[in-house]
Amino acid sequence: MIPRAIRSAAAASFLLLACVAGHAEPVVAQRFMVVAAHPLAARAGYDAIRRGGNAIDAAIAVELVLGLVEPQSSGLGGGGFLLHYSARDAKLEAYDGRETAPARAAPGRFLGADGRPLDWPDAVVSGKSVGVPGLLRLLELAHRGHGKLPWASLFEPAIKLAREGFPISPRLNALVAADRFLALDANARRYFFLPDGKAKPAGTLLKNPEYTRVLARVAAGGADAFYRGEIAREIAAAVRSHKRGPGDLVEADFSAYSAKQREPLCGAYRRWKVCGMPPPSSGGFAVLQILGILERFDLRALKPDSVEAAHLFAESGRLAYADRNLYIGDPDFVRAPLAALLEPRYLAARAKLIDPLHSMGRARAGDPGGVAASYGLAEPLELPATSHVSIVDAEGNAVALTASVEAAFGNRQMVRGFFLNNELTDFSWVPEEDGKPVANRVEAKKRPRSSMAPTLVFDEKGKLTMVIGSPGGHSIINYVALTIVNVLDWGMDIQQAIDAPRMGSRNGPTELERGTKAERLAPALERMGHSVRIRPEASGLHGIVRTATGWAGGADSRREGVALGD
Repeated sequence: MIPRAIRSAAAASFLLLACVAGHAEPVVAQRFMVVAAHPLAARAGYDAIRRGGNAIDAAIAVELVLGLVEPQSSGLGGGGFLLHYSARDAKLEAYDGRETAPARAAPGRFLGADGRPLDWPDAVVSGKSVGVPGLLRLLELAHRGHGKLPWASLFEPAIKLAREGFPISPRLNALVAADRFLALDANARRYFFLPDGKAKPAGTLLKNPEYTRVLARVAAGGADAFYRGEIAREIAAAVRSHKRGPGDLVEADFSAYSAKQREPLCGAYRRWKVCGMPPPSSGGFAVLQILGILERFDLRALKPDSVEAAHLFAESGRLAYADRNLYIGDPDFVRAPLAALLEPRYLAARAKLIDPLHSMGRARAGDPGGVAASYGLAEPLELPATSHVSIVDAEGNAVALTASVEAAFGNRQMVRGFFLNNELTDFSWVPEEDGKPVANRVEAKKRPRSSMAPTLVFDEKGKLTMVIGSPGGHSIINYVALTIVNVLDWGMDIQQAIDAPRMGSRNGPTELERGTKAERLAPALERMGHSVRIRPEASGLHGIVRTATGWAGGADSRREGVALGD
């Protein structure tokens, strides 16, 4: 990996992450910080704050640009989760913009005629996988509560880039060239491919007039311009006419959709308070469980790259993912015993299941209060094409926003210049197991479980200490928890913590990041009974940590992100 490090001095004391050889240092700033997955998107957020905007304004400007320049990861056709911290009144809010299943959705949605789960392409690359997008309702709800700049002004950077064009990045080019389904969609084929069928090369200026027009309509008319009328009708029609597998989305599903404010899920970790998203995301819950189990061990006595550390982190992950997979679903349909599952005595009992010398292999879900018998267990597919944005503004307000279309390029249908999601494949495909309903089964108007984990950390005095999140599908939970441990327990700066080797378990193999020092741990872990899988990791962590003089930002060298600040 080529690390990304800092500082391009410019007239506006502009700090930029750039590729250099050697160890990357975090970007440092005194007043504010924006960290996002693409330089053009980060710049849009940076400029919004420089114009007098706040963290919410910046997040909206960033995400609208990401939908253009990083369309494989997030956009108007998807959804997301947002945490907002207001420095003035020390108030934390959670916004749920998760997609919903259509009103006609039934539990057997992803089962074939033989009653068995569909093959991957038949489920994902189809109209069946598309949920009602939630992103614009989420952004509008957050802006109504906290935005300072006019709504329409936040669309201007994305509109300009879509109209005038942006250069295709090497990463976008590689993903387009490698995708075997993308060219099947006529709109995507015209947009991304040359007449000879090859992907347009990196550096090609890509213009998106259809996206320009959609943004202009939503800028003028609010999210209703997307959820009511022509755009909603066109999306629904595209889903129902999908050639590989028609879906059942209708215009009424759009008009019925609403983003929701939920109570953030917070817990103690040593002397800090860690806060994340509640269900339907499992991210906040599972991160808190991993940390709560690890709290029973003296991590500071261990080296971050030691076998002992990898063993503890993997075993903690097994236990947390076991509970996550059994209990967590849309809270409007499933009542998970969150308080009992995060109760210190329960976590202490779970920690005692960890043998310091031998892996437990596969963990079983716990039973904190007689609830376990209510559900069956079936794990869904969850893919890593997502994007995370971390922002702290000049007043100390903060946003952690994780947004997604699920797989790279979603269900591979491009409508009006953006991709539709395949988020419904985040539901468990098997609706029942051993005669018990699965908590995350498909149901009409239900939100599929997610692993997205936008996270804020506070110190013992209540001061904001850290903003963090990542893409990565199921692995988001491990990525975020490990980065928090890297900073809080092992004293890494935010860039070191993000660039450190990934390791962990999702209650399957113990996964070690290919091409890093973590690979060397495999033989010793195998002797402890771990089944080890060495693989590349698709994290895209973007984080901010408070310093004595301001803020330090870090962007994941595994992707194209940058940190910008003043």
